[in-house]
Amino acid sequence: MSKTAQDLPSLHASPERPEAHRWLPARPLGPMSEMARLRKTHPMMEAIVDEVDGRQMRVGDHWLTDFASCNYLGFDLEPEIIAAVPEYLARWGTHPSWSRMIATPRLFIEIEQELTDLLGAEDSLALPTITHIHLSVIPALVGQGTIFLDRNAHRSIHDGCLMARAWGATVQRFDDNNPAELEEMLRACRSHPRLVCVDGLNSMTGNIPPVAELARVTRANDALLYIDDAHGFGVIGERRPDELSPYGSRGNSLIRHVGESYDGIILVAGFSKAYSSLLAFLACPTEVKNHLKAATAPHTFSGPSPVASLATVQAGFAFNARRGDTIRADLHRKTARILDGLGQLGLTSPNRSGSPIIEIPIGAPERIDAIGDHLFDRGIYTTLAPYPMVPREKVGFRIQVTAANTDEEISHLLEVLAEVADMLSDSTPARDE
Repeated sequence: MSKTAQDLPSLHASPERPEAHRWLPARPLGPMSEMARLRKTHPMMEAIVDEVDGRQMRVGDHWLTDFASCNYLGFDLEPEIIAAVPEYLARWGTHPSWSRMIATPRLFIEIEQELTDLLGAEDSLALPTITHIHLSVIPALVGQGTIFLDRNAHRSIHDGCLMARAWGATVQRFDDNNPAELEEMLRACRSHPRLVCVDGLNSMTGNIPPVAELARVTRANDALLYIDDAHGFGVIGERRPDELSPYGSRGNSLIRHVGESYDGIILVAGFSKAYSSLLAFLACPTEVKNHLKAATAPHTFSGPSPVASLATVQAGFAFNARRGDTIRADLHRKTARILDGLGQLGLTSPNRSGSPIIEIPIGAPERIDAIGDHLFDRGIYTTLAPYPMVPREKVGFRIQVTAANTDEEISHLLEVLAEVADMLSDSTPARDE
């Protein structure tokens, strides 16, 4: 168990504030208090994982099946990809500690070239993480113009917009499933540039926004559409007659999946999910890429991704080209089995797309402790979704399916979900503290 505030050393004690909080801002946690409480009390928040075996994970002496991983294609466990790493380390060392402005290992150039071809984009720029990209690229693109921000976008996008606002941008919010609302707001806007920021494959619902309609509106109103497809890249891709599943082929992201072009669109995604590698990117015109190389801190000042991650990206490209579609078909089959099972159990999920992100609302926020305890005790590890991570009426838990989860693990999951369904029908009270 991690230390509580009472266990921490005191600094500059005074009667007015608790000793342990002497160096913290003097403000209440407010909506974040529930998150803070769960971090201290619940075994599925910040668990320390002592060992993994496939998709089995050991927390202390308790083995659980991992349904919280975002390694959707199972590349993190693929022996062929793992075996590629030592040769890269022998050639490049563990980490090229230049910023990319100072010197760029050829690995980055090769990755960007192969990535650009896979995406069907004009160009791409690789940077360490999506969070780095949002915090630096959003302000660099909008300047003192106006951002139209999807209310349900990921927290990291909101943070990037807050950074842009600090530098003079105006931020307005809209519902990404309401292109008409966006169009009305854009027509009323008198400032430039105009940047519209949305999620792609949503990290909670597993659904995708109406990209074609949003792109039509932004193009007609001289705005740039900025899409974060962190969870779509590698999983969904271009549609074609010989595809092996509704996820499409090649895993080359949302834009190709919905048959759109990159005209007026910046796509942001990363390799940390499906490719299990620490690297992110944006697909953009070469002119924009060159501007961002000079205008963004991650390219100018940040150390790059470690060599092992660059190795697994390149090995992942090769493995994806040979076996990716077969793996995606298996992932779709496993996901469909869980979604069908939920329907039979009377459990609901907002997932309409069949993607491997399955959120299960539990109806009442106070039930989250008891439901989470039961999942953990029965050997199922999921992502808890308390308020304010989601609205109060959507508090619950999220299942993330990977190709490395076995059919036996899914059978066990469905058994435990049947027990959860019974608990919910019995109006399970909150856990006693």
